[in-house]
Amino acid sequence: MRLAVVLLCALVAVQVALLAAPAEGGELVVGYYDNKCRGVENVVKWHVRRALKTNRRAGAALVRLLFHDCFVRGCDASVLLDASPQNPNPEKDAPVNIGLAAFDLLEEIKAAVEHRCPGVVSCSDILIYAARDAASALSNGNIHFDVPAGRLDGLVSSAAEAQAELPDSTFTVQQLIDNFARKDFDVEELVILSGAHSIGVGHCSSFTGRLTAPPEQINPAYRNLLNHKCHQGANPAVVNNVRDEDYETVARFMPGFTSRVRKISDVLDNTFYHNNLARIVSFNSDWQLMTHTEARGHVHEYADNATLWDGDFAESLLKLSKLSMPAGSKGGIRKKCSIASHPLH
Repeated sequence: MRLAVVLLCALVAVQVALLAAPAEGGELVVGYYDNKCRGVENVVKWHVRRALKTNRRAGAALVRLLFHDCFVRGCDASVLLDASPQNPNPEKDAPVNIGLAAFDLLEEIKAAVEHRCPGVVSCSDILIYAARDAASALSNGNIHFDVPAGRLDGLVSSAAEAQAELPDSTFTVQQLIDNFARKDFDVEELVILSGAHSIGVGHCSSFTGRLTAPPEQINPAYRNLLNHKCHQGANPAVVNNVRDEDYETVARFMPGFTSRVRKISDVLDNTFYHNNLARIVSFNSDWQLMTHTEARGHVHEYADNATLWDGDFAESLLKLSKLSMPAGSKGGIRKKCSIASHPLH
């Protein structure tokens, strides 16, 4: 009898370990959860679509989270961790991560997935699924890719590491190129991923230098609009794309642009490149792309071909989603995305 109990416990332990194990050899697999948590991608998509009906900006936040997570320690959901004794200064507290959002939405999705398949699906996979679905929704289905899964959630999160690894909005073009090269992304991919600034918001502290930049670097009318917005409070958030500004503000400062103001905000498309060519981007790092011959050529290329950018952006997000944790890192399946629990719980 005692032997039978021991064997049963061992069998259960093996089954739990297999559920929490990553794809064989650490390789990510499309359809990884087909036999482990059937329908999980549909659960994620349902929650993302519902959230975007209320607040499209949540979609922009999810796309940004994918980048900010994967560029630091790989795609391990470390950016979702709250402060703890083990991680007193987590990634989300880094200055470069100001304004990160959609944490509550991911916890909501995680809770729904846990109810369906306890201890099976990692927060890191959920984040990739959610960001992919947000990009698809915000682009009217023009941006889409199959997500290979099997990631584990990391146990380490450091604000200092995030600050050192992520590109800053004040970077020069060479700093940007060097930063992306460390993750094996070339100049073209730098330009492609920068196109995500067609959606979302930025805080005024992230583009202070642009408020006094000369006319050859920023359209004076747009500079005046930014100055107006940035004096509305203590470090307010301003939309990245003037297309998403309120009509009255655009009519006051850039009357020639009013015909391009949209009722539906945060449409993920190639308008970033048109804006950059017109010198109406807020971040110095975005304008810097115009100072480099190859990068500038790609800005023109994607301004001229929206369909090309859609496909290349999807491919770049897919590549980004495959960045792995540092060699030797430990991981597991979190019960809540904000807490680094025991690897198998």
